[in-house]
Amino acid sequence: MSTPTTFDIIVIGAGPAGQKAAIQGSKAGKRVALIERERGIGGSCVYRGTIPSKTLRESALHLDRLKRAGAGFEFNLRPDTQIATLLNRLEEVVMAHDTFMSQQLRRNGISLFHGRARFLSPTVIEMETVDGGAQQFTADTIILATGSRPRSPEEIPVDHEHILDSDSLLSMIYLPRSLMIIGGGVIGCEYASIFALLGTEVTLVDRAPIPLQFMDQELVRQFITSFEGHGGKYLSGQTVQKVRWDGVAHVVTTLGSGQTITSEKLLVALGRQANVEDLNLSAAGLAVTAKGTMSANENCQTDVPHIYAVGDMAGPPALASKAMEQGRRAVRHALNLPLGDITSTIPLGIYTIPEMASIGLDEAAARERYREPMIGRARFAEVARAQISGSSCGLLKLVADPTGEHLLGVQIVGDSATELVHIGQLALQQGATIESFVDNVFNFPTYAEAYRVAALDIIEQLTTKRSINEAA
Repeated sequence: MSTPTTFDIIVIGAGPAGQKAAIQGSKAGKRVALIERERGIGGSCVYRGTIPSKTLRESALHLDRLKRAGAGFEFNLRPDTQIATLLNRLEEVVMAHDTFMSQQLRRNGISLFHGRARFLSPTVIEMETVDGGAQQFTADTIILATGSRPRSPEEIPVDHEHILDSDSLLSMIYLPRSLMIIGGGVIGCEYASIFALLGTEVTLVDRAPIPLQFMDQELVRQFITSFEGHGGKYLSGQTVQKVRWDGVAHVVTTLGSGQTITSEKLLVALGRQANVEDLNLSAAGLAVTAKGTMSANENCQTDVPHIYAVGDMAGPPALASKAMEQGRRAVRHALNLPLGDITSTIPLGIYTIPEMASIGLDEAAARERYREPMIGRARFAEVARAQISGSSCGLLKLVADPTGEHLLGVQIVGDSATELVHIGQLALQQGATIESFVDNVFNFPTYAEAYRVAALDIIEQLTTKRSINEAA
């Protein structure tokens, strides 16, 4: 074998985390190798996850707007509607994204290789190509960004035809009349709300009392209300005892309670598992945790200091925005470049219908830390833009300290929530006061006005509290 080719940084995996890691390294003037096992770049995010699901979601929203456009006509999807017709823009979107990313890598002088990578030692990587060839690389810094895949429990026989996971769900030919979803995490809730809006009879089952437990519970309850308003059914506190295909037309699910549910299709959405099997981690002195992820500190550094684990490999939540920031942060740490505070800069965005977004402390966390935080609420029913759009089911919450002066967090459910949260993100970074939302002028009519409405709610509460105290 020839001498390994030397780079400053090797990144394994060209998903969101790997791309940003490679670009950050190149911007810092380093020689970067990016190794990707798939033909395309972008990872599951582009080809099986974020972009396909959001394209389907956009189609569902367009159809819903047609239904709500006004009296005069009725609009409903045919029962035999093909999924492909709802994803007619997907290939165009994916190709555009792939072209942009490829150009970005070339523009930054990043060396892109396609093959399967594994450790030979803590500093040497061997890449096997599709034709069976092999090539070796070495670097002072190695970034692991191989992503994840759907977790398939042994007790559920996923066949990718009737019983599906999130990678195979959109391979369905026809829109199902009924869909059972097991798992109340991000993927389960997003697909549940999308298919319910498309007219599918959706049953969402989860062992928890409420889905998305890491989100503000008031927001989640509003999501459930909307989901059930579109004909969905949420079954909480339920375990799955058995799943089988009846061989004719239905998947039969038996719950721990003894209840039996039949559905045309079933989606298993019980989390994801890191792609680590092919890496030969032991050769690098590494091992996975009991959960199958890589152990890493706040800077994404593993137990071997020059090796970093980013994105889904480092554990949940499996969000592209988090993965991108971790990739960037890992390289900056390796190169001794300044780091920001990762915990306060990454918003959460969940593309359910309606959307949910979060930045900073939610109400429960603020109560635990401050006992009596101030909570300002702006219901979208009070916002003209939401009324115009026919999207008045929504809520924006400002979480402030007990004095009602300092902003601690922003929680939003409703149309444009994942965009609106960035105003709160900037406000938190700049140490904005609650008063600043009142002093700022927002365009009318816009969803952004909700920030002023929520801020005025806090100020009104403070005024009432002062009056009570003065009277006492």
